[in-house]
Amino acid sequence: MTKTIDVEIYGQRYSIRGEADDAYIRRLASFVDEHMRTLAEGMKTATPSKLAVLTAINLAHQFFESEKKRSQGEADVDRRMETLMESIEEQMPISFFR
Repeated sequence: MTKTIDVEIYGQRYSIRGEADDAYIRRLASFVDEHMRTLAEGMKTATPSKLAVLTAINLAHQFFESEKKRSQGEADVDRRMETLMESIEEQMPISFFR
């Protein structure tokens, strides 16, 4: 069921329409608000739209880095599994696998 949830991000009110849980939408809005405010602290002047774009770029960067680490982790697991399988095969007689 689609519903509307009012949130505030960087002093602006937004009405978000969707089916997600209210608490989840508020958590997302709070996350974005926190990132915008943190970014604004390090800037001399910034319009809300400029902050929004820079926040989106920062969050996209964090997402890409997270995806890269996840992929690297999966590759590491695959390598360890392959090494383990090779070690097991070395320890077992060949006839065992036939």
